[in-house]
Amino acid sequence: MFYKDSEQVYRARRLERLPWLRHGFGTRQSGQWVTGGLATLRQIHSDLCVYADGRTGCLGQGDALVSDRPGQFLGVRTADCLPIFIVDERLRAVAAVHAGWRGTVRGICGKAVGAMQRRFGSRPENLVAAIGPGICGACYVVGPEVARQFKPWFAGRTDLEHRTTIDLAEANRRQLIEAGVPLENVVTGAPCSSCRPGDFFSHRWGPGRAGRMLSAIGIDA
Repeated sequence: MFYKDSEQVYRARRLERLPWLRHGFGTRQSGQWVTGGLATLRQIHSDLCVYADGRTGCLGQGDALVSDRPGQFLGVRTADCLPIFIVDERLRAVAAVHAGWRGTVRGICGKAVGAMQRRFGSRPENLVAAIGPGICGACYVVGPEVARQFKPWFAGRTDLEHRTTIDLAEANRRQLIEAGVPLENVVTGAPCSSCRPGDFFSHRWGPGRAGRMLSAIGIDA
């Protein structure tokens, strides 16, 4: 599903089928790999979606960028949180989502799908989503104050009132499916940022000191 190229950037094979799309999930070694106009946000672990509308630079606060304009990249920076790309294959619109636990419980992925529907007329059945490298379900240990907030997506679990592990990728996968994205169109299986400290920055390995990886998606001009 994912592979690392010569630029030390991870690519999702499903997204590479689209000749008009550019994308990549950064690593420790890839640095500022994007060339050209880049739009970013001051990420605040929210459910706020911002329309880029061809602008570049920091576009304010939020955790999802949405655009159908060619010639720019939408970027998110992560170190254990998930970079998630959502692509409308028919209308050529894209979203870049930053999903930590707070954004996940606020439904940031579903909000991004809704933003694409409102602005571009996207139909969820035409969307493809790729959940990029982030901390895996085996490594992400949280206290009960966090775990219990994931009950809407893990209703069958009996351990959420205790210290336990949470699979952020799975929670976001379920949110995307709830939003109408077909099961077969949600790409998972990216590497874990905590398991591979040589490849990725990880907040768990360097709290307060970890760098950030840049992941970005754009439409060819």
